[in-house]
Order: sequence, then C-alpha cells, then structure tokens
Amino acid sequence: MGASQRRLARWRPAYLPLVLAYLIIVVSETWLTQPHPGMLGWPLTVLWTWPIFTTLTGIFGLSRTRKRLRAAAERWHGQDPPRSDELLVVVVPTVGRDDTHPALERSVHSYTSWLPPCFPNVRVDIVVDEGCEAEARIKQLAADSDRVRVVAVPSDYVTPNGTRFKARAAHYAHELRVHEGEARDDVWVLHMDDDTGVGPDTALAMAWFIEEQRVAGPDAKHLAQGILTYPREYAVNRLTWLADSARPAEDVGRFSAWTGSGTPRAGVHGELLLVRASIEATIGWDFGPRSLVEDAQFALIFSERYPGRSAWFGGRCYGASPASMRDFFRQRERWSWGLAALVFNRSLPLRNRVLLGYSVLSWVIGPLQNVAVVLLVGLLIADPNTSPTTVLIIPLWAVNMAYVVWMYWEGLRVNAGVSADGRRRWWEPVAVIALIPVFGLMEGLPGLRGFVKFARRTPNRFMVIAKPS
Repeated sequence: MGASQRRLARWRPAYLPLVLAYLIIVVSETWLTQPHPGMLGWPLTVLWTWPIFTTLTGIFGLSRTRKRLRAAAERWHGQDPPRSDELLVVVVPTVGRDDTHPALERSVHSYTSWLPPCFPNVRVDIVVDEGCEAEARIKQLAADSDRVRVVAVPSDYVTPNGTRFKARAAHYAHELRVHEGEARDDVWVLHMDDDTGVGPDTALAMAWFIEEQRVAGPDAKHLAQGILTYPREYAVNRLTWLADSARPAEDVGRFSAWTGSGTPRAGVHGELLLVRASIEATIGWDFGPRSLVEDAQFALIFSERYPGRSAWFGGRCYGASPASMRDFFRQRERWSWGLAALVFNRSLPLRNRVLLGYSVLSWVIGPLQNVAVVLLVGLLIADPNTSPTTVLIIPLWAVNMAYVVWMYWEGLRVNAGVSADGRRRWWEPVAVIALIPVFGLMEGLPGLRGFVKFARRTPNRFMVIAKPS
C-alpha cells in the first residue's frame, strides 16, 4: 500500500471544525442580538431555522460514517485484499463528443487498471448513441482492452415510456443485460459518469462490501454508494473546485445517514452507484420523457420496494468540477429542475417525496437565506437588525451555520486529500470559509431558476457540460 493509500485509509471526518464553528457562532450571535427584533425578525427566524432537519441528519451521518470506517478497518485489518468472483459490470454512458473524450479515456483507464485485482470478472460497458461524434475514438478504447466493449444505442430505439437522454441509454444497457442473462443476484452493476474514475481504495471498498453481502444471507443489501471526490489536478476552474467542496461532505453526512441506514430517500448520485443486477432489472430506467434526475428517481423507487436494503461504503470515486461558472450554473439548474419534477410526481409514494420536497424548498429559498442578501435587504429598508424573535432560536441558527462551515472545511480536506500532493494549500481553507456566502449564491440562484423553469413548464433539456481531462 502506497503512502497516498495509507493516508486515505486513515482518514476520518472530523468533529472539531463543527464544534469550534458552533461555539464561535453561538457566542457572536448572542453578543450581537438586540433586545427587540426588527422588521426582519420573523422572516429570519423561519428562514435561518428551516434547514435544521437537514443539519441534524448530516451530523448523524457524520457520526455514522466515522463508526462505519472504524468498524471496516477493524474487520479487515491484516487480511489479504479480497477477490470477488462475481461479475462486475461498469456502465459508463457518454454523449460521445470530442470535448468529453479525454475525460472518458482517463476514467476507462482507471477501471481497467484498478478494478481487475479485486474483480477478475470485470467488464466495462461504454454506452453511446449510434453515430456519435467520437465514435471511432471510443471504439479504439474497446479495441485496446478485452475488458471494454461499446454498447451503441440504435438511433431508432424508443423505450416504452419515451424516456430520453442519459436514462434512455441506461435503460438500453439494462435491457441488453437482461437479454444476455446477466440480471442475476451474483452480478453487480457499477454506474459511473464518463468523467469519473476509480482508484485502488474504490476496488477494495466495493469488494469488501460485496463479500459482506455474500455471507449476509437474507439480510444482504442490494445497493450501495460511496464518496464522490474532486482531485485538484482535474480542476480547470479553481472557484468551482472550491465550491464543490460541499459535495463529498454531503456524501459523508446526509447521504451516509439515509443510504447508509438502508433507505435512500435523500436520493443517490449517478457516480459510484453499485446495484445488484437482479434488483436493477425490477426497476429499470424507463421513467418517461420528463426525467432529468434518473438516479434520484431510481433511489425513491428502490426505497419503496426494498426498504432497509441500501448501504454506504468508504470507497471514493474521482471526478472533475465544472470547467466554468456557466457550466456550474447549468448543472445545478438541471438538478433543481429535475428534482422539482420528482417532488410533484404522483406516481411516487408521498412519504418518499416529503423529504425531497423539504430539500428542494431549502434549495429554492437559499438566496433568501444568504447573509449577503439579508444584509442588503436590511440596508434597503433601513433596518439591518437581524435579531430573531427569541434568543432561544440562536442555538439552532448556530448549529445550521456551523454545519455549513463544516461541510466546506471537511469537503475541502477530502478533495485535497485525494489530490496529488495530498495537502491543503495554506490559502485554501481561508478562501473556502470566506467564500461561503458566494458559494451560497452559486448554489441557490440556479436552484431557484431551475424551479421557476419547472413551474412555468418550460421544456426540459439535458445539457451535458464539457468534461475536463
């Protein structure tokens, strides 16, 4: 095991930044609070308290992640790396453009390099539309490795429900596996994006997870997910890379809490999604033409049919942040648009949409919660008093704000840890904390715009952003 792998194996999410941020915020808020609230008192009491459920869920997930990593280390300490004889199929849908091909090539090379030691029977399926721009280059990838094949979706292929975009490609690949007799309990499907690779830690964590399920009998899990990270060297834009510090922290916190507890009502992301093929065959990806976030819809259906059967594991995948602010906004807008459609999708049980609705509403009102926006409004109405209606609210405000600070601090630590030098540069922690109000607007404004587009019934589009190599 190399130095970088030993460093990753020792990593645990830290409580200390959360505790210190909480103490600083609660003391400063108490000191600044005025005896009587101003015009903003009631609105801010609601807005700045609203995310408390998400915050407490994330803190629970943080605790659960630490316990899971410690238990895994104790269980597998001193044992030889596992080798799973079960078939692992890596499914990589790609738009097949020339500007996305370098990232695809990097990712495919990581699968064929790092997965075979733990999965001798691994196969990589690159799923493309027939006649795509980079078709010849993608076919060369398959020709260079006997573990890679190209699955070309015919131009006239239509799913029964008229599904489009990425979900259409995923459903075609799913139907092909069913036709080839691979929809079995001993076949696992790993869903990846075309710009997201794996490392030796990914292979080990998945192999250990699958080995645990092999001996678990009737209590075996059917779906699992790990941590999406962003190495610094894959970043074209440093601002979007810092802003994406929140994403690995979400996996460590909120997603660990829900997916790791067995029922992924918070959704899943399309990278590093490991699903038993026999279970995927009962759900598929044919969610209709309005589907923009097929991974989240898959998770909600799974939650209804297989409660308690999902898990979280400590492996990482390695992706790239959007290459520009424009791409960052387009990505978040599409997510908000698609998630809002899920919230109002009556084909899904209401109990599985409530949490999603709460999360989407938190996202949409994000610009109103932003401290810079609040201070600007206070100046415009000549009443900058931000005191709550009661001082009893301050501890709730403090824990919400402290959790946001923790997300960016810990997420930066994760992303720096998977980078080539493995360390945060001296200015990065300062910048990532100072820029939290900016990141809030970067997340909130496209989220609000996506929701407005959904509400206005604007025709949806699946916009594939450029993928840094």
